[in-house]
Formats: sequence, C-alpha cells, structure tokens
Amino acid sequence: MKTIKLITGNKGKYLEMKDIANKSGIELEWVNCPKVEVQGDNLEEISMHSAIDSFLSFRTPLIVDDSGLFINALNDFPGPYTKFVKKTIGIEGILKLINGIKERSARFMTVITFVDGKNIITFRGEVNGEISLSPRGEMGFGFDPIFIPNGSDKTFAEMSIEEKNLYSHRAKAFQKFLDFFLTYNV
Repeated sequence: MKTIKLITGNKGKYLEMKDIANKSGIELEWVNCPKVEVQGDNLEEISMHSAIDSFLSFRTPLIVDDSGLFINALNDFPGPYTKFVKKTIGIEGILKLINGIKERSARFMTVITFVDGKNIITFRGEVNGEISLSPRGEMGFGFDPIFIPNGSDKTFAEMSIEEKNLYSHRAKAFQKFLDFFLTYNV
C-alpha cells in the first residue's frame, strides 16, 4: 500500500482526505504540526512554499494544502487571507461585511502541493456556492457554517464528511493528487 504524509495542524482536513485516500487504497499519514504559512496573494504560492519548507524538515515525500474562501461581492476577499480573517473577524465579521448584499455567490478553492525532492506539483480544486444568511451546522471547520455549495441546500457544516466530499474543493484537489500519485513511482 502506498503511503503519503499530510502536513497540517487541522484534524478536519486530515479526516476529509483520509476518507478519500482509504477508498483509493492509499494510506494517508497525518503529521500533526503547523506548517510555515507565508502571506501571499495566491494559494499556489502559499501552498508551494509550505510544502518546500516541510520537505526540508522531514526529507520525505509529502503534501500540504492551502484553502481560501473567495466572496464575489467582496472582490474575492478573504481569498488567500482566509485563515487570518477567520482568526480575526470570524464568521460574524464576514456576515457583517456582506449584510444587506443580495449577491452572495462565493467559491472555495484548495491547492494541494506534492513535493518529493525532485518534483513540486500542485493540484487545484474549486467549488462554487453562496454565503448563507446565518451560520448553520455543527460539523466541519473554518467558514463551513456559512458556505452552501451549488447543488445543495445545506452548508458544509451541516454535512457529514462523506457528503461534504461529494462537493468539496479539497476533495476535488485531493482526488486529482491521488490520480497522479497512484501511478507515480516515489
């Protein structure tokens, strides 16, 4: 069985990807440590920097993930600053920023970067949806309680991991990685 390390301090990300990895016969090994996260203007740059830095520490093939929420009415804010915005103004702050705005379309994006010492490869996944009027649900993490993906009437926080993975940006990016990794000789 092939194994790949995932570097993240976010257990929710690990559990979502583990569910998909198991179905593909891949063992996902969780390295529970925070990754160095530079501030940048795009997720690819942030993810690649974190992956290279993690590889220099662990010297083994691995992946990292960086994700962002892009709200159309806010000119794609918070985008690559999603983690910082969640820590500072949180869900209520985002809802205040778009209070009274009818156009609530948004998208979540994930970039997963694989590095093995020879290659640095990124895999991107996106899901379109809208921002709910108020937080709903107890599952998930981050901005999951206010994001409703197209094709559903539930927020990500109202979904089980299996249901969320049917829609999720992270699931799409991770599946692209797995398609690559299953045929790659590390």
